[in-house]
Amino acid sequence: MAVLVTGGAGYIGSHMVAELLENKIETVVLDNLSTGNREAVLCDRFYEGDIKNSSDLDKVFSENEIDSVIHFAASSLVGESMSNPLKYYNNNVCGTAVLLEAMIKYDVKNLVFSSTAAVYGETDAIPITEETPVNPKSPYGETKLAIEKMIDWTARSSGINYISLRYFNACGAHKNGRIGEWRTHETHLIPLILQYSRGLRDGFKVFGNDYDTPDGTCVRDYIHVIDLVKAHTAALVYLKSGGKSEIFNLGLGNGFSVLEIIRAAEKVIGQKIKYTVSERREGDPAVLIASNEKARKMLLWECKIKDPVEIIEDAWKFYLKHPKGYN
Repeated sequence: MAVLVTGGAGYIGSHMVAELLENKIETVVLDNLSTGNREAVLCDRFYEGDIKNSSDLDKVFSENEIDSVIHFAASSLVGESMSNPLKYYNNNVCGTAVLLEAMIKYDVKNLVFSSTAAVYGETDAIPITEETPVNPKSPYGETKLAIEKMIDWTARSSGINYISLRYFNACGAHKNGRIGEWRTHETHLIPLILQYSRGLRDGFKVFGNDYDTPDGTCVRDYIHVIDLVKAHTAALVYLKSGGKSEIFNLGLGNGFSVLEIIRAAEKVIGQKIKYTVSERREGDPAVLIASNEKARKMLLWECKIKDPVEIIEDAWKFYLKHPKGYN
């Protein structure tokens, strides 16, 4: 029996595929390559297709014996979701509805869903637990929360068992540098720093230095992508062992400020990072840190990589091997 990874050509999806293959788990990938990279897919059983197209799903499910789905396929840029919300409802919510219909049709019972900490919105809760009230501040966060609810209602009527994993700041890259984080329109802090250091960006901005934090810059919870995908493997084991449907936060449980990340990057690349300070971005809370206690206890999982220098070293390996990203 195989695991289907939707969005398996994306950043986290491609690392999930590598993790499954390393564990000798039969793996099938479906991705429409709108933002993913075929070069990042280390699996031979690749289908270029869209989760919104039932015919694409029929082909995948009918040609493979699939018993579980790990669902990453989605549009995921907060800013873009504000300017084009219908794209996010169409791709994320409607696409997942078609996927769930296919799972029911082919009697696939196990689903691990890639959700996000964006469902919490702005909150003063530190750390954020799974019981923290949800209040998304973007269509991206709203669609992920809508999918969580849709999966739950569908599970009650269909017998699907699911895990929803709410990520905090995914970062880093595979230890061998073969795959990593690369987007045409980058918004994440660490790849922005590395792209700037490679001369791929003209300037680097820090948004706000007057927050109520030790150095005045935002503090975020950075979880290495390798730890992140291992949590998905643990979630699959949990479901296949008879565990009930649950929601888990995935984070380090500790935070680093923007300036701490910049200093860590300077150690790795051996050069000073010149930056300018701009005004705060609307909706940026001062501190966002996850409680990962529930995942540690129930999934028997924990973060192994906790040093931002090690995280950036792994990301840097990828940039050295792929100076202009994937082909």
